[in-house]
Amino acid sequence: MLQDKPREMGDARRKELAVCPTDDDSIAPKTRKPHKQSFDYIWRTGIAGGLAGCAAKTVVAPLDRVKILFQASNPQFAKYTGSWFGVITAMKDIHREDGTRGLFRGHSATLLRIFPYAAIKFLAYEQIRAVVIPSEEHETPIRRLVSGSMAGVTSVFFTYPLEVMRVRLAFETKRDSRSSLSAICKQIYNEAPPLPRASASAPKIVAVASSTVHAVAPKAGLSNFYRGFSATILGMLPYAGMSFLTHDTAGDILRHPMISQYTTLPKPSNSPVNKPPPLRSWAELFSGGIAGLVSQTSAYPLEVIRRRMQVGGAVGDGHRLHIGETARLIFREKGMQGFFVGLTIGYVKVVPMVAVSFYVYERGKTLLGI
Repeated sequence: MLQDKPREMGDARRKELAVCPTDDDSIAPKTRKPHKQSFDYIWRTGIAGGLAGCAAKTVVAPLDRVKILFQASNPQFAKYTGSWFGVITAMKDIHREDGTRGLFRGHSATLLRIFPYAAIKFLAYEQIRAVVIPSEEHETPIRRLVSGSMAGVTSVFFTYPLEVMRVRLAFETKRDSRSSLSAICKQIYNEAPPLPRASASAPKIVAVASSTVHAVAPKAGLSNFYRGFSATILGMLPYAGMSFLTHDTAGDILRHPMISQYTTLPKPSNSPVNKPPPLRSWAELFSGGIAGLVSQTSAYPLEVIRRRMQVGGAVGDGHRLHIGETARLIFREKGMQGFFVGLTIGYVKVVPMVAVSFYVYERGKTLLGI
């Protein structure tokens, strides 16, 4: 009996060691490295996220070009704002003047920005979520919202200068004003900082002082590449947060046992044990589209402010405006409606964009085994 007991303990030990080492749930928490913090998981997440962003932006590039022209109040296209007919007419004008390439103007800069942006965003979300939501007991809407917001801010911080260059390229419309990426960079870098505002009591004195400062003051330099950054951060908090929150919540609903047989696919053999089954294509696209709709609505006014700040050196007197000044300018020009210019295009653009983004990301993770 005493000899059999050690033998049984040895057999049990061998069975324990025989478990697949890639199965996170089978390894003791004190001895295993968290799956989401492994280098293998990180690079796979980055690749899936980057490809998802590129695919989504390519689908909606023509609408994105028109929306930027509307938001930034480009004089040549101001007459088209406010109707679907205007959107179609604007696209026809761009196509007639510049061909198909005109509809994708600035798209190369978009792809250059969106791959690292989307890669960082999805990667940051997975990593932050693993910390903020360490277990199912902590799975709350607030924690999902915080995770998504922090991921969005992280990605914007690292890729914002590329966004400013993309907007500048998309804003140009005349054939003789086309600029290369290097020319746009030089132009943004050399633009002057904002000048002091003339007061009602001494407008001439302040105006002369402003001219003198403008003549001798150094250029703003690298800070010009972060025009509208503060508005972007404020807008990204609700946008990214609501996007991830709505997508994850919609996914939970679509995976409910009552309807899961119609909305989910069989779980792949290479999928982690603790990962829920993938949604069917229509269900994944639906949850992503709803996420885009909700997030766009919550953050659109700040997006309009951001666009106007980004093109501040290309319109008007060329001076940079702060958030409050830009908001007052928009309100003075068009009232409250000015903060929602192009929102209809935004809806049409963001629904397929976010839907494709989440679809490609989820399918990419499945193919990469994460």
